[in-house]
Amino acid sequence: MIDQVEDWTRVASRVIHRGKIVTLREDDVTSPSGEVLTRELIAHQGSVAVLAVDAGDRVAVVHQYRAAFGMRLVELPAGLLDVAGEPPLAAAQRELAEEAGLAADDWRVLVDFCPSPGISDEIARIYLARGLSPVPRPAGFALHGEEVDMGLTWLPLGDVLASIRAGQVHNGALVLGVTAYALALADATIDLLPPGDAPWSQYELKHHG
Repeated sequence: MIDQVEDWTRVASRVIHRGKIVTLREDDVTSPSGEVLTRELIAHQGSVAVLAVDAGDRVAVVHQYRAAFGMRLVELPAGLLDVAGEPPLAAAQRELAEEAGLAADDWRVLVDFCPSPGISDEIARIYLARGLSPVPRPAGFALHGEEVDMGLTWLPLGDVLASIRAGQVHNGALVLGVTAYALALADATIDLLPPGDAPWSQYELKHHG
């Protein structure tokens, strides 16, 4: 069972709106049956998230306001792949330092996923970070916007899992990352997770063709 690369012919593409983070476009693609389908798509730079876990199996979370939902969500430290030439692992390390003031000795790839494949080409990678230590925020970085008061909280893994089961937390990276980590713990496969710099085929296709 594996996702397959398949390229339906794009016969036309129209940019509807170009924003700072996303571009909304309308594509006409031809299906294998010959039908031309018009689809609205959001072009996205991609993102990374970090499940930082300490020696006591506590998870580092932030609480960030999200205007789209009018809610302050419990989330993992995360950010966009929006720095030219910056590898995904370096982006994750930077985000962990910026949002949580943490560095990690051990980085693993926890899971790769497509947050909303029906309407967006966003790809995301969740890292597992262990062997944590406090570090200053990177030089020149200043909290702004929603980041100013999002804070940092350490939550026991069991409490986060209970909140997921109860439907009390909704951020996709948090839900997927924590459940993937819990599954790896249950299967005793943590040490079999790929290293943080493992290849990411979707990222390479998206950014390097």
